[in-house]
Formats: sequence, structure tokens, C-alpha cells
Amino acid sequence: MSDSWLPTLRTATPEEGFQLAIKLSRIGVKMTQPSAEVRERLRPEYAESADSLIASSQVIALNFQTVAQANDFWRS
Repeated sequence: MSDSWLPTLRTATPEEGFQLAIKLSRIGVKMTQPSAEVRERLRPEYAESADSLIASSQVIALNFQTVAQANDFWRS
């Protein structure tokens, strides 16, 4: 296994898959905006925005779909 932060999309359970989807989404934000200071400054703006929160949920859902497919929907 490599030293990559994402060595696999395989997870044992759907719940672990959902947690991985959240991690993928968070890493995506960090790679898009590498400055923690800027992310902290922007957080209050999107934390109170229904549109921003819905968009975040959509990104997580898309990542969860990807993880689920990689896990063959957790079927053996």
C-alpha cells in the first residue's frame, strides 16, 4: 500500500463509505483553497447559507455514489 492519503475507495460498510465521502469532500475544499486562514474567514458566510449547505450535501452525495460504486454497493 502506498503512503497516499487515499490508498483505496474500498470500505467495509456503507457507513464507512459515507465517512469516506465526507473526507473526499473536505479534502477537495482544502485542495481548492489551501489557505486555512481563508477557509476560516469564509466559513461564517457559507455556514448561514442554505444554498451553500445544500451544495455541500450534493458534493458529499456525489462522492458517496462514487465510493458505493467502487464497493459494488457493498455486495459480495
